Amino acid sequence: MGFPEIASILFGLALLAGFVDAIAGGGGLITIPALLWAGLSPLESLATNKAQAVFGSGSATVHFIRKGMIEPRKAAFTVACTFVGATLGALLVQQIDSAALQRLIPGLLIGFALYFLFSPRVSDLDSHQRLRTPAFAMTVGVGVGFYDGFFGPGTGTFFAMGYVALLGYNLRRATAHTKLLNFTSNLAALIFFVIGGQVIWTLAAAMAMGQLIGAWLGSHLVLKHGAVLVRPILVGASILISLKLFWDQLNGI
Repeated sequence: MGFPEIASILFGLALLAGFVDAIAGGGGLITIPALLWAGLSPLESLATNKAQAVFGSGSATVHFIRKGMIEPRKAAFTVACTFVGATLGALLVQQIDSAALQRLIPGLLIGFALYFLFSPRVSDLDSHQRLRTPAFAMTVGVGVGFYDGFFGPGTGTFFAMGYVALLGYNLRRATAHTKLLNFTSNLAALIFFVIGGQVIWTLAAAMAMGQLIGAWLGSHLVLKHGAVLVRPILVGASILISLKLFWDQLNGI
């Protein structure tokens, strides 16, 4: 199969990933296996995935800001903490094997999925805030940002869970802020993958176009349908991501 055919397939998968990611996160579970299938090494796949994902998360973030769902000044400290975390993760993953961290993720995602499925607070209404924003930034921002720079799949789900469970955000608002932090962690990781020379730009460019289209479609649907759309897709994405990671571990991938 030649480059045009591979690029076309990756474009279509990136469009699907951008759509899913704008709604519930988990797009990396579509794009990373696709990049491995295209013949890239694991590190090149992670790096190229960040190069294309930054367009999808950036597009969705701009849309949510324009619609008034995000106040950038209020989110600035959380953005800064997320950037620091993702930078550390991207630097570390270029030095060590990520297999140990990967083994923990399926169980965490299943737990989060069950929380979203059964919690009566997960809706289009804001609920009780359990953590102050600076504490949230220094724990969830840094921690999930680190994970995204280090590995990545499910990052959007982790951020969304944190916003709902700890800051009491409704699902629309949580999804919007999740894309801002996801864009931040994607950009931070990308900078250091570029410095390391790990990005395959020809494939990243083809996938970026798909991401832009998919993210635009997904972000519009979030604002229109809210929890009715986001809740089932977020639960489904968490479970599917977990099953995929379990399957990869069983097969030694």
